[in-house]
Amino acid sequence: MESVALIINLAYVLAAGLFILGLKLLSHPATARKGNLVSAVGMFIAVVVTLLDHQIISYQWIVLGFVIGGAYGAWKAKSVEMTQMPEMVSLFNGFGGAASLLLGWAAISQQTAASFHLLTHFMLITVILTIVIGGITFSGSVVAWGKLSGRMGAKAVIFTGLRELSIAHLVAFFVVGYLFVNDPASALWLTLTIVLALSFGVLATISIGGADMPVVIALLNSYSGVAATAAGLAVGNTILIVTGLLVGASGLILTNIMCKAMNRSLMNVLLSGFAKPVEAGEKIEGEIKIMSAQDAFYVLEAAQAVLVVPGYGMAVAQAQHAVREMQTLLEENGCTVEYAIHPVAGRMPGHMNVLLAEADVPYDQLYEMDDVNPRMENYDVVIIIGANDVVNPAAKEMKGSPIYGMPVIEAYRAKTVFVLKRSANAGFAGVDNPLFFKDNTRMVLGDAKDTINSIVREFGDD
Repeated sequence: MESVALIINLAYVLAAGLFILGLKLLSHPATARKGNLVSAVGMFIAVVVTLLDHQIISYQWIVLGFVIGGAYGAWKAKSVEMTQMPEMVSLFNGFGGAASLLLGWAAISQQTAASFHLLTHFMLITVILTIVIGGITFSGSVVAWGKLSGRMGAKAVIFTGLRELSIAHLVAFFVVGYLFVNDPASALWLTLTIVLALSFGVLATISIGGADMPVVIALLNSYSGVAATAAGLAVGNTILIVTGLLVGASGLILTNIMCKAMNRSLMNVLLSGFAKPVEAGEKIEGEIKIMSAQDAFYVLEAAQAVLVVPGYGMAVAQAQHAVREMQTLLEENGCTVEYAIHPVAGRMPGHMNVLLAEADVPYDQLYEMDDVNPRMENYDVVIIIGANDVVNPAAKEMKGSPIYGMPVIEAYRAKTVFVLKRSANAGFAGVDNPLFFKDNTRMVLGDAKDTINSIVREFGDD
């Protein structure tokens, strides 16, 4: 038995090492696929060893779940569109939370009337934490999925009594948790805990605006890791504790990075800063100047330095490959092409990086906003593809704007700005953009992919 335990612990150490190595490899696009594979191997080892470590009554349901889940996962991985990736990631977080909730529920449900008195307070507290955090993660992720997929309104839902109801939930968690720890055999307290967790997840997420969803996704990812850690403590599984800690810590670090990118605290995001009433601000006036794709080509043909700022519109138009082709033609024409990536561009962390990597855009041509802003005047043309809020000068110029103070890519300081959008409407945050009215800005309206392909054809005909 001691030798078996030693082998199991060594396998867990190996799996944990592979998880850490996988995270390291995932930090760079060139090694990201290898990192994903390494992490998957680590998870496979952890799952197999865990199954061998416990007395499994029957493997039938496990094998059935593995086959169905594996087949569905493989199909979704092949069929999912890049525009659907944010909501898919949100669902991944939700399923992780649901798994932790079910594990905590199972840990209590399997107890007999004679065994309840053997449970320690520590074990019962970890079960409560598992259920609460797992439930909040699941329901909150479902709401985030609904907002990102368009099945729900993107705007924050605020109603009278929301704050009081949320506070009542927090108080109820402590009361019901106390009652559960002192009477774990009662199904009432367990049921109330699950209901409270699920309803609080909904309340906490519907009150956050769609523009903050990248931060919410990162935070829910952290929640799923914390729930897994609590579940590991509840059932005494070492690798589950380690994995949960890695996920929770990485998610929290990413959340902090995203908040800094918006110059807002996490509490401000959770309390729906974008949903607060806007103070009387400066009214945006001016005339939008429209330019055709052919005229845009003539300007680009003479450009020596071009900066591309991608946004969610590029994902919707699936224009990344056309952008890569345009980049090649510009470089052959003697032009330098660079990309500016805002941390909250798109609908999830790293969304634009994934799209550009898919189109084989060299990683060393991707720059953060702090790298490009100091030399913005040096760019002959800045091409904004489906981005809005991350280039909105209202963040610096209009104190009445909801995004005032948010660091943005200062495209308006370039010599010429091309904005590729389907319309001149406001972005996902619902904030008007004075960039559209600047003297150096030209709007090239229409589908971004069609517009860029038109420019590419002009280069071919030249």
